[in-house]
Amino acid sequence: MQFQVPQFIEVEDKIFGPLTFRQFVFLAGGAGIAYILWRILPFYLAVPVALFFGGMGLMLAFFQYNGQPFIQAMEHAFFYFVKGKLYLWSNAEALNSKKKSASITTVAAAPYVPRLSESKLHDLSWSLDIQERITAGTANAEDRESVSPLKDLVAPVRTAKDALIR
Repeated sequence: MQFQVPQFIEVEDKIFGPLTFRQFVFLAGGAGIAYILWRILPFYLAVPVALFFGGMGLMLAFFQYNGQPFIQAMEHAFFYFVKGKLYLWSNAEALNSKKKSASITTVAAAPYVPRLSESKLHDLSWSLDIQERITAGTANAEDRESVSPLKDLVAPVRTAKDALIR
């Protein structure tokens, strides 16, 4: 048995001509309050207050803010101003470090340069000279052996042609 699934449940029905019930209530409320204030207050006070409430009725009925009804935007604004704010992150450490750095003057440190002993410096220059001679092609077999740390390791030389055959 098939069941009919309701669709468009968020769309309000038009009850009063082109107006929904909610729009009608907002317009009637704004117009009613504006009329009562017009009758009670003197003219110079009634006009701005009646225009305010009439305009609010129009905005509540028809205006949308960021795709949401204006009443919802007003509700969010009200609770934003009324409720306390919860700040999850506060950069207190940065503020404290700024205060400390302002009170303490620091001297710029020179970059760290490791010290080389005479023997390390000699070994390093010798290995660079040997590497230079190997790349230039002027090194002898003894120089090549002294640089190679893996003397007993024999690696098979395999070309691309050998790889395709196997």
